[in-house]
Amino acid sequence: MLANLAKLGVNNLQSLLLHLPLRYIDETHITAVRDLHVGESAQVEGEIVHAEVSYKPRKALIARLEDASGQLSLRFLHFYPSQITALKVGTHLRVYGEVRHGYFGFEMVHPTCKTVGEKTVVAETLTPIYPTVAGLTQANLRKAMSIALGQNVLHETLPANVYARLNLPSFAESIQALHHPAPDANLRALENKTTPEWQRLAFDELLAQQLSMRKHYARRRAVNAPSFAQSQQLITQLLKSLPFALTNAQQKVALEIQRDLMQKHPMQRLLQGDVGSGKTIVACMAAMQAIENGWQVALMAPTEILAEQHYQKISGWLTPLNISIAWLTGSQTKKEREAALQAIAQGSAQLVVGTHALFQDAVQFNKLGLAIIDEQHRFGVQQRLALRKKGEPEPHQLMMSATPIPRTLSMSYYADLDVSVIDELPPGRTPIITKLVSDERRDEILQRIRDACKQGNQAYWVCPLIEESEALQLATANDTYALMQSEFPELNIGLIHGRMKPAEKQAVMSAFSTNALQLLVATTVIEVGVDVPNASLMVIEHAERMGLSQLHQLRGRVGRGAAKSTCILLYQNKLSETARARLKVIYESNDGFAIAQADLNLRGPGEFLGTRQSGVPMLKIADLNRDAHLLEVAKNMADSLIKNYPQAVEAHLARWMPSAEELVKV
Repeated sequence: MLANLAKLGVNNLQSLLLHLPLRYIDETHITAVRDLHVGESAQVEGEIVHAEVSYKPRKALIARLEDASGQLSLRFLHFYPSQITALKVGTHLRVYGEVRHGYFGFEMVHPTCKTVGEKTVVAETLTPIYPTVAGLTQANLRKAMSIALGQNVLHETLPANVYARLNLPSFAESIQALHHPAPDANLRALENKTTPEWQRLAFDELLAQQLSMRKHYARRRAVNAPSFAQSQQLITQLLKSLPFALTNAQQKVALEIQRDLMQKHPMQRLLQGDVGSGKTIVACMAAMQAIENGWQVALMAPTEILAEQHYQKISGWLTPLNISIAWLTGSQTKKEREAALQAIAQGSAQLVVGTHALFQDAVQFNKLGLAIIDEQHRFGVQQRLALRKKGEPEPHQLMMSATPIPRTLSMSYYADLDVSVIDELPPGRTPIITKLVSDERRDEILQRIRDACKQGNQAYWVCPLIEESEALQLATANDTYALMQSEFPELNIGLIHGRMKPAEKQAVMSAFSTNALQLLVATTVIEVGVDVPNASLMVIEHAERMGLSQLHQLRGRVGRGAAKSTCILLYQNKLSETARARLKVIYESNDGFAIAQADLNLRGPGEFLGTRQSGVPMLKIADLNRDAHLLEVAKNMADSLIKNYPQAVEAHLARWMPSAEELVKV
């Protein structure tokens, strides 16, 4: 039993008590057959008066249960010999299930059945149904829970004044009420987790998360880091050389970062900005401040395409300022790599741009003072940490993301970071027109591609898979590439996908960037960072199968120049409700934050973040949308609790975020 409980994440008494029901059934009273209602679940008690195995229209075990008011049919489509024995004529049973219309009146399909004896009693509370795994029955879980509830472990961890203004019940009352709800409890509210008892536990969980994150934030501020004086020359020279002026939002964010870099503790700042908002130049300004103070800077991107693009763009800005830039990726020749490693180790490379190769053991920085991580959610926690460990003392860290993070998610999972937002697009960016088009109108779209390319513009055609998949039957990049070549013999067409070698991918992207290719057939490998101003049309196949944030990122690859740009979302008919909702959002909005919030609502934080990227345990009870008001209170309370009640805080964290301990045998 202990092994099965461990599979559920239950490894001590507290985590067992916090393994809460998914739903409840009402076995607190017996309903007469005549009082049953179709569509409602009920418990009926009576005697089996008929039982047989029927073979028409399909094999099934059929029985009839009779009480003083009538008969109820029981039907089992899947059954064992033991069930046939249990349903023999004359047996007294109590059954529970949903009532349906059957051939002979009321019917239940696969009800739960209990033999009635002299000592059989009616339940005094609603019956909980728990999340479980194979080999762990509901009966075993309920027995374990009843023993656990009898232990003296339901004490409060925090002072009473924490809960006073929230008007929430005690921890003990909440736990008891959720494992054994009263017969008159509101089933709908219980299952929607909106009862005061659910709200109490949701608040406790959110508060534990906030306390943990704020403690982590405080620990980081006690660590030493290099302090960079304000840049006197390089940033001014950089800004003078640019053909554009910074937006007010860029200036505000750059000032926040500048102040962070002047501190003696490591900056941990997340820079958010929608696609095309100008995060790279802000990161460059931070790099200039570090370099002017005699320190090295590392910029890490998740793909070679994006890293190469950063390298080219930043080289154009910084080479005229006599800044030495090194390039490091896994696809370099041995000679190129050794030269780059030597320049990094000697300190002659002031700025190093690369991929995951940057945090490998062979890379030794001479004096790393700032680590910039683009699309930070694509790197695991340990990978980001490995790059930080390349500096001594600990370098400052600036993380960038073009996937806007909804406010509640930022408050919850990024509470240990300082967050800056570029909430303004540079002037001159033309809004992207989004169109939803059925796959049946594919010929019209092909003509649209031909017209755009004839006018001197370029286009993307995005496919979700590389190779044939019979299970999904989606269009593939390889097949689409062949189709486009036969459809448009007059165009130069390229193909790019994740399984190509880095050098091949870079060659294709370079050809597309210089307009040597007019049409690029691609998988979602182009989702991040690809910048081709002349590309004004994108077609995304099977858009209904993609997440909102991914669609928004892909759409951001067009509209980067002066030309009017369009993104066409091709979808298959017979859309599910979820797919319809997703496409409606992306069609109606170009606001990355509104789209991210809708994505969070549809997918939940687990899929949006991924535990590997966040490094923070997912919430099990609280819901960031439903419980946003509780999150606000928890956030405002965390720092004062850490200061005034440190022991109580540790007790609260031990309950809600425990280390694995030996499970008390129950």
